[in-house]
Amino acid sequence: MKLLTANRLVDGEVVWLAADGRWAEDIAEAEIARDAEAAGRLEEAGRAAAARNEVVDVNLIDVEIVEGRIRPTRLRERIRAAGPSIHPDLGKQARRGVLAPV
Repeated sequence: MKLLTANRLVDGEVVWLAADGRWAEDIAEAEIARDAEAAGRLEEAGRAAAARNEVVDVNLIDVEIVEGRIRPTRLRERIRAAGPSIHPDLGKQARRGVLAPV
């Protein structure tokens, strides 16, 4: 399973491509690609958004479902999804039920 992640160009916020085509700030809203064809569609949407200068650093990432929630498999992406690892009171992790980075 894969998601498309990027940084929103206007403010640097970590975002994920949602099924409705918008860039969501919450990983729970991300569209999950369950096969190569769906992953290809996500990549194409990411290239188009980057060409429009909406986002930068567009990447497909591997994810799994843990306790019913999306969890990136790489630590780097878990930190990007949650926020600063030394300040659990800040970032996305301070918002509703985001899995801890580690």
